[in-house]
Amino acid sequence: ALMNARVVRDRLRATWGLSETGAAGPEKNRYGDNAGHAWIAVVGPVERTVVVETGIIDREANMWAFVRAALNLLEECVISSR
Repeated sequence: ALMNARVVRDRLRATWGLSETGAAGPEKNRYGDNAGHAWIAVVGPVERTVVVETGIIDREANMWAFVRAALNLLEECVISSR
């Protein structure tokens, strides 16, 4: 996720990059991560990663949980960089 966020930021010539990778479900991903597991990364003036573990197999619910976590992390990073 961290590498992807860096690539996004650099290719778009942006200040911030945001990325998520994981297993939305209902099955494990090809790396063996259980459904509901994701890594989220933000890069910019502040760089952070978090792991999200929902413990559920519902794909749509996990996707919503991941995007909420990603936007929350981005907000925290932007605020802390001021």
